[in-house]
Amino acid sequence: MTEQMNKQADDTATDQAVLEVIEGAAEQATEQRDLSSEASIALVESREAIAVTEPVEELPLDLKAPELYINRELSHLQFNIRVLEQALDESHPLMERLMFLLIFSSNLDEFFEIRVAELMAQLKYGRESVGPDALHPQAVMNRIGEICNAQVERQYKILNETIFPQLENENIHFQRRRDWTDEQKEWIRVFFEEKVQPVVSPIGLDPSHPFPRLVNKSLNFIVELDGKDAFGRESGLAIIPAPRSLPRLIRLPDNLCDGGDNLIFLSSIIHEFADEMFPGMKVEGCYQFRITRNADLTFDSEEVEDLARTLRGELHSRKYGAAVRLEVDKRTPENLIRFLLREFSLDEAHTYRVDGPVNLTRMMALRDLVDCKHLCWKPFTPGMSGRYKQKNIFDVLRQKDQLLHHPFESFSPVVDLLRQAAKDPKVLAIKQTLYRTGVNSDIVDALVDAARSGKEVTVVIELRARFDEESNLQLASRLQEAGALVVYGVVDFKTHAKMMLVVRREEGKLVRYAHLGTGNYHSGTARLYTDYSYMTSDADVGEDVHKIFQQLTGMGKILRLKKLHNAPFTLHSRMIEMIEREARHGKHGHIIVKINGLTEPQLIRALYQASQKGVKIELIVRGMCRLRPGIEGISENISVRSIIGRFLEHTRVYYFGNKGKPDVLCSSADWMERNMLNRVETGFPLTGKLAERVKSDLDLYLADNSRSWMLHSDGSYTLNKPEEGEELISAQETLLSQFGS
Repeated sequence: MTEQMNKQADDTATDQAVLEVIEGAAEQATEQRDLSSEASIALVESREAIAVTEPVEELPLDLKAPELYINRELSHLQFNIRVLEQALDESHPLMERLMFLLIFSSNLDEFFEIRVAELMAQLKYGRESVGPDALHPQAVMNRIGEICNAQVERQYKILNETIFPQLENENIHFQRRRDWTDEQKEWIRVFFEEKVQPVVSPIGLDPSHPFPRLVNKSLNFIVELDGKDAFGRESGLAIIPAPRSLPRLIRLPDNLCDGGDNLIFLSSIIHEFADEMFPGMKVEGCYQFRITRNADLTFDSEEVEDLARTLRGELHSRKYGAAVRLEVDKRTPENLIRFLLREFSLDEAHTYRVDGPVNLTRMMALRDLVDCKHLCWKPFTPGMSGRYKQKNIFDVLRQKDQLLHHPFESFSPVVDLLRQAAKDPKVLAIKQTLYRTGVNSDIVDALVDAARSGKEVTVVIELRARFDEESNLQLASRLQEAGALVVYGVVDFKTHAKMMLVVRREEGKLVRYAHLGTGNYHSGTARLYTDYSYMTSDADVGEDVHKIFQQLTGMGKILRLKKLHNAPFTLHSRMIEMIEREARHGKHGHIIVKINGLTEPQLIRALYQASQKGVKIELIVRGMCRLRPGIEGISENISVRSIIGRFLEHTRVYYFGNKGKPDVLCSSADWMERNMLNRVETGFPLTGKLAERVKSDLDLYLADNSRSWMLHSDGSYTLNKPEEGEELISAQETLLSQFGS
């Protein structure tokens, strides 16, 4: 096969054919995008704006050729843009469309805090590294700037020209300063004097008052002043940091308004009364801005003696990391923007001029300030089988294994397993991993109760779950105070596996009950994220989970597992083996993988090789995907789609057809380098009816023609639509109707 491919590399005609296929796929996808009205125009413009690379010029027969790989960061941006597209989808309730627009801001914040910060650090310190796509970090940065500037401008246009007017039609009003009545202005003045002015500390800039250290993502104002103060100073500039304790949205009293819900921004109040913060001086201009900083926590693992203490020290520094982005009101004079850029050691490429509030994510409070139930998704009650309502859950699991699909099915049985274990005198020990849970949760309450009742409770807490570090430190303290044994896993390998083990004495012997999941032990996200929960009393599975806990809490060689596969030891190699097995089946091979990210090069190359053998490969990848589908001779048998809907798709499922004897695994791991090689993860097999059920779910997602986006070989996506006369299918809505109420 290799010799044949090398001969083909010299065949110019074949090269040109592949080029035409890639270009043709992009053109055909654009032509098919005949969505109506504004959404259609926006989607087409978005597609043109976010193509990752130009089509390849030559046939890349070497499966390591950079032309075969999409850049990770640019693919990540595409996911965020697909989220933004939901703000234009009129099939979503209006308030949910606004939430999608705000989630885009939140996602972009993290993208800059982590991904862009890493690229900037590489360039600053001369340690540039390239991925399999071979794009230099500076080229990636340039493309990020182009894409983000275009999409942020588009985001504010959607907010100002679509969302705000439609909220107005629903009697939800954002009052501008020019529209305040005298009565409203007087109420706002009192609010300023009583609630705002006492906690605001304006800072005049002069040699004794240098530019302040501003907290990451905080709302601030730069003020132009005219005149001298009481000490004769006339620097002409001041900074007003808006305290985070103040709400960004304030509801006006109903008796001062003509009806509906009326709100004003904190920024409007500060603008209106800026003069009063600088008595005797004239405010020539007041402009809001926000700085985004590097928020990644880094430390030398070889020098860490106490991980918890090290993290506590690093958390404070996160607020003041190196600046990576400046957002300013687009009306800010250029001389002030240049001044801010100098202060933050940034240049024009890192500047975003916005037409509205610079801290949009704080607008999420709107949902709690107005009566908008009719503008939100209809509430639902997750399904709950009668088998869990009356019986002891240990009796249920002794009869047969259980599989739950959240949020369509309730997370309560998982919590009940722990609650019953905490109270059951037959239960001797409980072991649990926690990644993102929260200090105050049903899961933690049950663990605390179990520890206080004298059971052996061991909890592996991953302190380094990004942006949950502080919460996890508090969680660790609470569990330790209750008497639980708390460990933090392995310093160089994040513990991302979702495992619970209950050891119970039954009829003179010890029986293990296990829970394994694709998502976190968090009752809140269990209503927002799609995940699988697997509960079993299978002895082999229980023993495997026990061995993994041994590796996490103790020390020793790799332990051989009977049924589970675990990273960083066996999961990656097992996936390669199973892909290669399907490749040997050729056209009879079938692979379906549903994950959140696909970036690991070895797995991608294995999929390319399987495609070349004729294997049908269907990938459902919510976010980042480095693989290019649809390249003749390489990946024409691979399709990639992304589902974006009401719930965040979070399940990780691997299906291998194996000529009618399929292997089905669920896992905590995405197909990314960090998951397969640098984290503790689990992959657990399902058999019988449980495997059939998961396969049925996968088929439903593959049939989705309303919430799925197809990835093209040029790196762009298009929204799937039903053909004329074809039934509209939404996987999430179908599952919700099957299980929820």
